[in-house]
Parts: sequence; structure tokens; C-alpha cells
Amino acid sequence: MSITDTFDCNGKEIIEAGKNVKKIDKFPKTVIIVFSAKFCSLFLNKYNATKIGHLNGGGQEYPIYQFEYKGVQMGFFNTVIGGAGASAFLEELIALGADKFLYFGSCGALDKEIAEGHLIVPVAAYRDEGVSYHYAKASDFLEIKSAPRLTKILEDICVPYKTTKTWTTDAFYRETDNNLDMRKKDGCGVVEMECASVMSVGQFRKKDVYQFLYAADCLGDSSWDKRMLGNMPADLRERILVVAIEVASRL
Repeated sequence: MSITDTFDCNGKEIIEAGKNVKKIDKFPKTVIIVFSAKFCSLFLNKYNATKIGHLNGGGQEYPIYQFEYKGVQMGFFNTVIGGAGASAFLEELIALGADKFLYFGSCGALDKEIAEGHLIVPVAAYRDEGVSYHYAKASDFLEIKSAPRLTKILEDICVPYKTTKTWTTDAFYRETDNNLDMRKKDGCGVVEMECASVMSVGQFRKKDVYQFLYAADCLGDSSWDKRMLGNMPADLRERILVVAIEVASRL
């Protein structure tokens, strides 16, 4: 059986996320989720956050924080890189009671015209991963239904952004020149590792999942320019965090 045949909308799940987490009283409805320890450290230094629990993965504890911004109680979580792990943690956060999620993280630009640090709102994700085929019927792209709401908020707060399709892949060391050319022809402007996965979970569970990206490295013309990947200027990191928190408070 092909992976494209694995979406089973009628079968009962053998392992339910709700049985694998410890309930937390008054769990925040909105959670900001990052993929970077540096963003998490910045957040903890700037905001009065309280640890309210944790999720477990790979023998480690991943803290969940709660804080208030403009009268809105929100959660903050530093998840893992990769669609499989990030989606499992999303299932567990849903089981704890959250129903709105804002993800933000880096992506690789497939077009040299996309400047480093520029904000990207993906409108569709090419499904070059495995998770989404268990949460949605097979297709090349997953439409990101939450994108119009996110772009409206960014416009309301006067933050510039670009919309594009994204290429979600499980294997960044196998982003070949041939696949790069095909994805660019499909209209993908960026590449990352989680969007199709977490969006499919959100849509299947009928929860509001949003995501914006910021361009870091560049894979234009089949060559790799690391640019600011792993070395983001501190002031830019702070500006992006402020944007994320303001956006999340308006969801």
C-alpha cells in the first residue's frame, strides 16, 4: 500500500494524545510555538512567563510557559524541528485544551529576491513528508486555510510580508537540484520542514493553526548561501518575536 493510501478517516486511533499528557488547569487557548532555543531564551528574558507544565520527548522535558500580553493569556512552547515530532507535540497541546496556535520559524528561500529576514506567509504546502498523508486525503499540495486571517492581521499592524507556496520536506540533505527545479516550477518560493505536517493536523482536528516564516538561508540557482542561518542579528530576532506575540494576541 502506498503512503498516499494511508489516510484513514474512519479508523479508531490506538494511541490517543489525551492519554499521554498530564492535564493542566486553565490551560491557555492560544499557544505560540517556536523551533529555536534562542527565540525561547529571548522570550523568557523579555516577558514575565511562568512554567505551567511540560511535554516529554526522547527522554527530555519540553517546558510549556504561560504569560499575559495586553490582557490575553497565552502559552509559549519551544517544539522540535521536523514534521513528525512537531505534529506529535501539537496533538498533545490540543489534548491539553489549546485551540489556536501560531508557529513561526526559519525557511530557505528558493528565490534570491526574497531577502533574509523577510516574513513569509505560506498559502499552500507541497507535501514532501509523511505526516500529512495520515491527516488529509492525498494531494500534491495542502491548502493553508488560515493564511487569509494571518495576512489580515499583519496588514492591520503594518508588517510587510510575502505570500508563497512552501516546500515541506523531511529530508533537507536530499534537496536535490532536480527537485528544487520542480518545486520552483510548482510555485514554491521557500522550503522548510513542518508546515504541511502541522497544518494537516490542525485542519483534521478542526483547530486554528497559523504559521509565518522568516527567510534565513537561500537555495536559489541550485547553490546554497547560508546567509544568516544560525546567526540571526539580535535586533531582528527581537522584532520578529514582538510581531509573533502581537499577532497571537489578535487571533
